[in-house]
Amino acid sequence: MKLISAVFNGFVVLLVAFGVMDVLFVYEDNRCSMTYMFEYPEYQKIQLSKKVSILYPAYELHLYGEGVHVEENRNLSLTGIPVLFLPGNAGSYRQVRSIGSVALRKAENIDYRYHFNIFSINFNEELVALYGGSLQKQTQFVHISIKAILRLYKNQEFPPRSVMLLGHSMGGLIARALFTLKNFKPQLINLIITQATPHVMPVLPIDYYLTDFYALVNDYWNLNADKLQNITILSIAGGFRDYQVRSGLTFLPSLKIKNSTLSVVSTTIPRTWASTDHLSIVWCKELVLVTSRALFDLIDGDTRQITEDSSRRMDVLKHHFIRHPAKLYESSYKTTMNVPETSRWFFIKTRNWVLTVTKAYNETCFVFPLQDKRKTYNQFHCRSTFLFTHSWIFGCDDHNSSKCQSQEENNSVDIEDLSWRAELLPTAKAVTLKLEDYSNTSHFLLYLPATNNSKFSVECEFLNDELTTTQLPVTHAFSFGLSSNHIKINSSGLLHVLCLQGFSKMYQAFNILIERNCTQSIDTTSTIYRLHVPWSHEDIIRVPSDDLPLQLSAKLHVPRPQNDSSMVTITLYTFKDCHYEVKIYTSFVQMLGQIIRIHWPLLNVYIVSNLLLAFGAQLYSISSKGFSLEFDASLDIAAKPYKVEPIIGICQFLLSYDWFRDTWDSLLLPHLDSSELYSMNLLFPLGSLFLFIFGTGIAYWSGMLFKSTIGMLSSMWSTLKRSMDVPKESKPFTNKLLAEAIFFTIVAWRTCGAFAILLLFLRYLLKVVKLQANLWSLSSSKTKAKSQMSASKPTTTDSSITTKNSEEPICEPQKDPELYTCDLHTAAENINMHISVLNLLLWLTLLTIPGFIYWFKNFRNSIQLVPDPVRVLAIILIFTVEILMNSTVLSMNSSKLLKITAQLQLPFSVLVVAFGQLHLYRVPYFITFSLFLHSLSCFI
Repeated sequence: MKLISAVFNGFVVLLVAFGVMDVLFVYEDNRCSMTYMFEYPEYQKIQLSKKVSILYPAYELHLYGEGVHVEENRNLSLTGIPVLFLPGNAGSYRQVRSIGSVALRKAENIDYRYHFNIFSINFNEELVALYGGSLQKQTQFVHISIKAILRLYKNQEFPPRSVMLLGHSMGGLIARALFTLKNFKPQLINLIITQATPHVMPVLPIDYYLTDFYALVNDYWNLNADKLQNITILSIAGGFRDYQVRSGLTFLPSLKIKNSTLSVVSTTIPRTWASTDHLSIVWCKELVLVTSRALFDLIDGDTRQITEDSSRRMDVLKHHFIRHPAKLYESSYKTTMNVPETSRWFFIKTRNWVLTVTKAYNETCFVFPLQDKRKTYNQFHCRSTFLFTHSWIFGCDDHNSSKCQSQEENNSVDIEDLSWRAELLPTAKAVTLKLEDYSNTSHFLLYLPATNNSKFSVECEFLNDELTTTQLPVTHAFSFGLSSNHIKINSSGLLHVLCLQGFSKMYQAFNILIERNCTQSIDTTSTIYRLHVPWSHEDIIRVPSDDLPLQLSAKLHVPRPQNDSSMVTITLYTFKDCHYEVKIYTSFVQMLGQIIRIHWPLLNVYIVSNLLLAFGAQLYSISSKGFSLEFDASLDIAAKPYKVEPIIGICQFLLSYDWFRDTWDSLLLPHLDSSELYSMNLLFPLGSLFLFIFGTGIAYWSGMLFKSTIGMLSSMWSTLKRSMDVPKESKPFTNKLLAEAIFFTIVAWRTCGAFAILLLFLRYLLKVVKLQANLWSLSSSKTKAKSQMSASKPTTTDSSITTKNSEEPICEPQKDPELYTCDLHTAAENINMHISVLNLLLWLTLLTIPGFIYWFKNFRNSIQLVPDPVRVLAIILIFTVEILMNSTVLSMNSSKLLKITAQLQLPFSVLVVAFGQLHLYRVPYFITFSLFLHSLSCFI
């Protein structure tokens, strides 16, 4: 049975490893270019008041500059548009140099008609994703900095009244948190751009300061949506390359402000079309250029500041980040255009039309009549590789019909400009016009300006979307890639759309193989593939680089909303002389990656739940049978998903009834975390079962690895200290243990609670290492004594061991008053119990270690962590563990509380899953309470 358990749990851990590898290593190549500075960057520190410097000694405000521009800004006579960069978790204020340098170069290109002053805040690279206690302090400092920035412009003729905020990672959350401050004026900000900011919830909800801060910010924006409609927010995610902050967390959660917010993944941003990791999203040249262009288009020419018109701000952002029409942005563009009289006119009657230009070309107009096409076709599609930003496609209404039909070169016609309906793609610009939307239009007109040896092609066709749109069902999630669905596109044409039926869940993952067979040699860039997700801006666009089949990974960042019936589509911008075959099959490894990407924080909860069940089985064995089970045996006996999951499911079902929900609320119970996960479409029906099994496998092998580590340390200890005695039985709480507890309590109170917990764990680990080494020493002595007895007939007695019934050793005192001897069996049982306690203490330490990391990094600024989320918990745990370190199985056999403690481990394991999935900071409290009851068993 042990072998079967080890193999099964090893297989489970292997699946988890595959998922982790998919998250960390399987993603698209980096297609971002590095942004370089043209001159040496400098960061001028802005002096704030002495009071601010005393309150925030570690924080600073800087102004970015390069070369001669540094000297121009030295006296702080600023005339530009203020932009403030907020770094995120462990972020540096120097990360502003990419956008700062590009904005400076663009201002030079327009002769400084407009320019930006880029400020940046130094948050001392604090790890605010691991510790939320400093988020409020950072928010207050940003508020002070904004007021200080605006004061620098007070002598301007038209001083700015607001500051644009650019936040990376947690800096974006700080930007939204400003509005929760009591004295903050919303007019100080009208535009926020965030990069890889987890808006929905913290990546790792490791302390309640962090989760409370999120609740404060998101609740405020939900409840005050009407007051915040004038605030425009753009949230940019990095895609699958960013494994630190998954893109689903960056989508702004509130639907009440959807008209003023925009969430987009970098893979769908025009002129970027690339996934970025968590750091490269700041310096990715393609994305920085898009951001810089958008900033300059947001300027109001009259005020020379960011426009106050919120609708225009949203139009500019959509123009640059969602759908770029391959034209420069115009705030009020003409809907009509005068076609020059010198243009040549050609009348196109065919359904398909192709023009290839390889040399100089004169100004030409191509006219496509619609009257005879409406009965057969309902769309007109055109694609051009001539990417100059001119208007190129127009519509002739019925009033100008006669002029469009005349085909005379000397006609000057006012026609509707349809170029704004086009969309920029990586190698072409394309437009698809529905004929029913142009009932008053008699002709489409394609305009080509005069060119000088430019090589390009233009393709147009009338089509019927019913013939070009095909349904392609996806394979079942548990097909494991062994089966596939495929479709052949044999019809010629420029556009084909495949609707993926059944693709709407986060855990789904597919490989899509697109193969192309052409009758003649073509330019590979004439084919473009696009995976389109209609309910969120997370499209993926690929251009095949050769004739080999292209593989596209299809995964979702955001699940489909409950009342949405739209489908994910694959749009193929094809070549008319090619045939295409599309094959789709489930990628089991990428499915595992999706589960790990979304739910990896939850694995900690299920691991602890399994450990509590195993601990309960061990305590029950001690109370009922008088001996302690080994860790792996207790885990095999107790760690069953049917003990936990049905209870959670029943509670979740009953909470759908008002009477049960009212009772639940009257008991002041927190929300059920699994219900919230289901409401966000992040959990699927069997998801919790898989997570429990994954937790069992990780708990098993982490426990076995931990046990092996103790063995190796014990071996090293035995080598370093050869003469050892076995500890003698003593009272559960001695003066020495009291002194240790007081020392650790002082450490927790004066420095950091997590640091005290870490020291406590190491102390306990050393204790168990010594016990293991002593056990081996005792075993070696017993073996030596037996060999001596077998060599000589008379029974000999070792100086430290006597015999009982000539077989079992009995306990006798040793030289050291703190040590005792016992038989091998009892000593082994004690170690089994201590290892189980250590396993729980290990995961408790891991869950609190982020606070220690934050404190250690900021140690030079403050010896004491204030506020400390685990200080009280650490003090309770210190006295609990000090008692458990001196406990034995023998001392607990007669305990009346032990059996109750064993039975309570199941409720604890259920509570951990019920209330710890979205609030990891609660898990250490459940572990501590479990160990506290266990320590009471030494006395009761």
